[in-house]
Amino acid sequence: MSIASNASAGAPRIHLSQDMQQIIYRLLAAGLLCLALSLATDAFLTSNNILNVLRQASLLFFLASGLTLVILTGGLDLSVGANIGLSACLAATVIKATGSPILGTLTGLATGCVIGICNGLMVAKLRIPSFIATYGMLWVLHGITYYYMAGETIHGFPPGFRQIGSGHFLGIPIPVYLMVGFLVAGTVFAQRTVWGQQIYAIGANPVAARLTGIPIDRRLILVYAFSGAMAGVASIVFLARLNSAEGDIGEALTLPAIAAVLIGGASLFGGVGSVFGTFIGALILTLVLNGMNLLSVNANWQPLVTGVIVIFAVWLDMYGRRKA
Repeated sequence: MSIASNASAGAPRIHLSQDMQQIIYRLLAAGLLCLALSLATDAFLTSNNILNVLRQASLLFFLASGLTLVILTGGLDLSVGANIGLSACLAATVIKATGSPILGTLTGLATGCVIGICNGLMVAKLRIPSFIATYGMLWVLHGITYYYMAGETIHGFPPGFRQIGSGHFLGIPIPVYLMVGFLVAGTVFAQRTVWGQQIYAIGANPVAARLTGIPIDRRLILVYAFSGAMAGVASIVFLARLNSAEGDIGEALTLPAIAAVLIGGASLFGGVGSVFGTFIGALILTLVLNGMNLLSVNANWQPLVTGVIVIFAVWLDMYGRRKA
């Protein structure tokens, strides 16, 4: 943001960057949505509902924040939902076998990160388009998870572990604190570090980025590893929240995560977006779904609404690029 003098009037004039304008627009949209829901139903502004919205938004943000960095490079990770499934099931197995939530948590995080690294290697080294590589990985992970679980459910975890997903501190859900921590860390990484700026450069113009000496392959592996690691984080929080693991856990989360990133202002073409914008996108999408529940809208309409939002967000991005 810069301030320039208005020569004709002598008054200071504030110029906002395009990214800042997009964030402000989305904050206004979230505010208007909150206002509309508060007028439509008295249940919206209750403390229980507000905390529930924040908890649900945090769970979505964990998955979408890692996906944001992938999309900033012009890529896409369709395997994040399946990644949650396998990571959660392996973590649950270790917890039940050893009685150690720490070992189980490390297993889930490591599994997610390894899957992300495999995606990154396919994209960076084998030159497989990210859509194809991660779509194939999605089915591989589903197959492994379903075979491994064989229709069984693992449930009943230590109370201390369950606090990660369902506990409170000072009246605020633990996942909300985790979300704030990852939001700050992700924003600083993307906006204030050399690696973060290189990720933006790769998405904006990969040819120019390569000519300037940016190690594109290593940065691509990094962002997919980060996306996988955040899927591992999400798997642990979901596991602790649900207190059970089965083969299809996380299966329906990929589309909402992509929707949150796009609603937050990221471009599928790369180079545009922010982790903070993704946080706002996750909040808006959660508010929409929460409002539908409060207004007793049939839950079968929620996937349709999510799909419409994704299409609209992509159309806005393409319209803006054509106009520019």
